[in-house]
Amino acid sequence: MRAAFAHQYGPPQSVSVSTTATPHPAPHEILVKVQAASVTAADARLRAGTFPPGFTPIARAVFGITRPRNPILGSSFSGIVVKVGDKIQGLTPGQEVCGMTGMAMGAHAEFLTIKPEKVTHKPAEVNHDDAAAIMFGGSTALYFLRDLGNLHSGMSVLVNGASGDLGTQAVQLAHHAGARVTAVTSAVNTDLVRSLGATSIHDYHATPVTEINEQFDIVFDTVGNISPRQGKKLITPDGTLLLAVASLRETLIARGQVKAGAAPERVGDFDYLLEQLRQGHLRSVIEQRMTLDDIAIAHARVSSGRKVGSIIVHPHHAE
Repeated sequence: MRAAFAHQYGPPQSVSVSTTATPHPAPHEILVKVQAASVTAADARLRAGTFPPGFTPIARAVFGITRPRNPILGSSFSGIVVKVGDKIQGLTPGQEVCGMTGMAMGAHAEFLTIKPEKVTHKPAEVNHDDAAAIMFGGSTALYFLRDLGNLHSGMSVLVNGASGDLGTQAVQLAHHAGARVTAVTSAVNTDLVRSLGATSIHDYHATPVTEINEQFDIVFDTVGNISPRQGKKLITPDGTLLLAVASLRETLIARGQVKAGAAPERVGDFDYLLEQLRQGHLRSVIEQRMTLDDIAIAHARVSSGRKVGSIIVHPHHAE
């Protein structure tokens, strides 16, 4: 099979496509033909070997000291089951599934093996691109807003970085929950975030997020440029500051009104997001669709910090 490899930490050009053996599923695994996979900020950080301040030594110990331990990156995918392990029940070849591979990575390839409890059935009404695009940003936004922020109707929510993968889903989830959404983005993305449900929009070039003279029930920083001290000035006395990108120190001291940490990958959350997609309450925002041969270009775009929504790669050539 063809796959994108990051054999060393480095710039986007360090990722290249080559051929390797198609994996064989273990007795408790399935083999999936990947139809679509997203290239996320997490993929770019892992490829570069750079992480939020303080996390690099820990992350390198987990993912590889001098190079990625799993050179085939990518975690969010959608595809078709082509083979099941001897001890698998409930899944058969031909079924469409999607999910996230966690630290195993491996989604930027034509095929991957994965345990069935990490995937869910893809509704027929949702295409592979949309399913892959919603996994990372959608599940992360859902965890922070619903589980950590106790999001509910009538709240005021500020989303910093509203046009990114995480931000576009956060705006929609907050709007769908009945919150009043204020978005911070660049002027060029104003129409997009308004169409997703934002009722008030700040161009960060004109007004930096920390200079907004208003308080909110939830401030969700998807970018990593709001410190806890700055963020507390933006929340109401009972409000919550959610830091999706935080330093090790900020994560360790986060308590009370400040929440930080890694979002879990839960199939129940995938099911919820897919159902919202199916019903039209959410939509994926996909900036570009690329072939696997464009993987370095995809990484460069993600690392630029200007990506709008998701970037999807198609490992297989059009058949």
